[in-house]
Amino acid sequence: MLDITANTPEFDPAYESQASFRALMDCMARPGSIRTLKGVEAPTPFAPATAALIKSLADYETPLWLDAAFAAEKKVADWIRFHTGAPITREPGEAAFALIADACALPDFARFAQGTPEYPDRSTTVIVQIDGFTGDAITLKGPGVKTTREFAASPLPADFAARMKENRALFPRGVDLVLVAGNDIAALPRSVTVEER
Repeated sequence: MLDITANTPEFDPAYESQASFRALMDCMARPGSIRTLKGVEAPTPFAPATAALIKSLADYETPLWLDAAFAAEKKVADWIRFHTGAPITREPGEAAFALIADACALPDFARFAQGTPEYPDRSTTVIVQIDGFTGDAITLKGPGVKTTREFAASPLPADFAARMKENRALFPRGVDLVLVAGNDIAALPRSVTVEER
């Protein structure tokens, strides 16, 4: 008997991976906009959307750096290797992607790869898990934002807006941030200007 579910988009892993990638690119193009992904089950402390993004983005050529909360769980590294083949690095400056489970302990952006003027794409994309897109708002300006956009996420470090300003000053170098709350994602690329309200 033919299994038709194997050919339908909702049961197609490749389709879901492409959908996650497209949603992320849309978020990068429209800083502060929120998109919902079809999450993936993965070991704690993975959020479903973080797992979906890693399955979509990571491979054997994309080293990952894990914060202390991720690194403490052996099943995390095993899951990453099994599903993506991506190597785990202990050096944040070598990472293509960094996974942050403890947003309040978000490392200084300078620890990550910043890219170079010739190759700005050789920087780290930092994926930060948060509780939700609520709290004290910041104002976003720049490419992909028509005028301004109010954006909120929590928890974040108290000096988050200042860090983002320093990151913007490095453009076209600097890191890109992806914020994840459950199945929802938003992006703050290096091109965005952040102002406190």
